[in-house]
Amino acid sequence: ADTVLPVLVLACDRSTVRRCLDRLLRYRPSARRFPVIVSQDCGHAETARVIASYGDAVAHIRQPDLSDIPVPAEHRKFQGYYKIARHYRWALGQIFRTYRYRAAIVVEDDLEVAPDFFEYFQAAFPLLLSDRSLWCVSAWNDNGKEQLVDAARAELLYRTDFFPGLGWLLLAELWDELEPKWPPAFWDDWMRQPEQRRGRSCVRPEVSRTVTFGRKGVSHGQFFDQHLKFIKLNDRFVPFPRLDLSYLRRDEYERSFLPRVYGAPEVRVDELRDDRPRRPPGAVRLQYRGRDAFKALAKALGLMDDLKAGVPRAGYRGIVSCVYRGRRVYLAPPADWAGYDPSWS
Repeated sequence: ADTVLPVLVLACDRSTVRRCLDRLLRYRPSARRFPVIVSQDCGHAETARVIASYGDAVAHIRQPDLSDIPVPAEHRKFQGYYKIARHYRWALGQIFRTYRYRAAIVVEDDLEVAPDFFEYFQAAFPLLLSDRSLWCVSAWNDNGKEQLVDAARAELLYRTDFFPGLGWLLLAELWDELEPKWPPAFWDDWMRQPEQRRGRSCVRPEVSRTVTFGRKGVSHGQFFDQHLKFIKLNDRFVPFPRLDLSYLRRDEYERSFLPRVYGAPEVRVDELRDDRPRRPPGAVRLQYRGRDAFKALAKALGLMDDLKAGVPRAGYRGIVSCVYRGRRVYLAPPADWAGYDPSWS
């Protein structure tokens, strides 16, 4: 229970890293069990001063190679993504090779964490160790907008086949596997490819334990304004280490979650939108066959409709769980689902 889980904060040129660090330091239950290590790229002086102002409360390491990266001409505008991938590779190398930690929680400088962020990871860590079908634990729900989640069930966790990132825990063994083939750019989408994921899942929460306040960044704010700024940050403290999370082990999850989904009555989207309450208020299922049907239903529900390597955001075996007008809805493929189709991207 006393494993040390360092929090690696990747920083560059945002002096607002202060907002991230203030929250981490305010909520962490123990400085010994959760050391905060800030890895700074870009050599930005003002950001370096902010990090230095925390003194011994955080460790400050610096990515040494600030040179430009030769990129293909058509990728010139993506130079930032190449630098991010280089920084990740270096910083994770420090954590696992130099410091030799067993596992690490990775956040970026524009994330604000929930009051129970540390308890969540502490409780899920043993699960990651014992269930080989898991490869990460993430604080993020891609469909975590206020109207799409049940804030009263803040303790609820899921398995997902989609790599969410945005505050995530990995084991040293995973870094051993990924480091030799780490990509030059777009590392998060690379993680979502079947060659890296290899059929494994992550744990993710009903209500996000991180939100991003970073409108300024390599993706230029458009995604932020349309989507990220609406994600709800959990504010109900859940004492995760006291909860039994064994329901998330693959065998148990398939035994309980799948019957719950496929036992829910199937409805059409127009019935769901109909305001006259003609059916009992329990969970319902919307079934899709094919990519276009998935995208149309996801849009109708207000969910993210993009797919990466054929996997929908927050999906598990093709199933995306959300709340629509106060009711639990499972957007699900037919029960004889045979796997993701990468051509759906």
